[in-house]
Amino acid sequence: PVGIIRILTLIVTCLCFGLVASVKPDGSPYWAWCMFTWCFCCFFTLLILVLEFTTVNAKLPFDWNDFTAAFAMLASLLCLSASIIYPVFFTCSTCHRQAGASVVSWLCFAGYVSEVVLTYLRPSGQNRGFLSTVPGIMKMLESFFACLIFISMETGQYSHSPELQWCVAVYSLCFIFAVVIILLSLANQNWYSQLSFDKIAIVYNVLAAVMYLTAMVIWPLYSFRNNKRPNNCGKLCPWDKQLLITFMTIFNFIVYTLDTIYSIFVVFFVNHQ
Repeated sequence: PVGIIRILTLIVTCLCFGLVASVKPDGSPYWAWCMFTWCFCCFFTLLILVLEFTTVNAKLPFDWNDFTAAFAMLASLLCLSASIIYPVFFTCSTCHRQAGASVVSWLCFAGYVSEVVLTYLRPSGQNRGFLSTVPGIMKMLESFFACLIFISMETGQYSHSPELQWCVAVYSLCFIFAVVIILLSLANQNWYSQLSFDKIAIVYNVLAAVMYLTAMVIWPLYSFRNNKRPNNCGKLCPWDKQLLITFMTIFNFIVYTLDTIYSIFVVFFVNHQ
């Protein structure tokens, strides 16, 4: 069933990409994000199918089941964001191809969610990688929200303010370290116990939560001070982008806080029992 779903999602992501590519491209970062989402999902789904068909996946130096489960969850998040962003900004009553792409994008999302569900219905013990655990899922959420922040950010929003530049540094540093942890978790895990990987991750989570707390206060304070929403603010309005960054900052702070609490509970209470 998982293989069938992957073939179907490959077809619909390719169809979605083709429909959008057949109309006039848009220069906005949201359009680029949607196109990246469908291309990324299509390419990696095809790659997974090829590697499994040729059995090359058995020779790779990382946990294949963990990788595919993590990809399905990440693709679900990406397709969900594209399925919301694209129809909001790029469809109209006469935009038939764009409307069709929006519908097909929801099919992509449904396909990857189905793969996630089937993955977690496997017998216990078949899927024990880091990315399939709660901390791993949170790391992908943290990276996902950071990507939404980056595509909503414009240089003019923060170039005049050292306080807002600090927020950009927070988003960038936390994103980089989250990606590094995800990549390291896919590698050989024999060295985790030697370097106390779990405790290092806790220290990072605490620092990231504190940094995001400062950004959660500073970004809206300095972005909206003496800056009311313009009356002619339409789609892709810079003011709305700043508001979206504010909400994504709050969401990421919540995720980092929950990640910290869960990690501390597992490392210092569950593992010591």
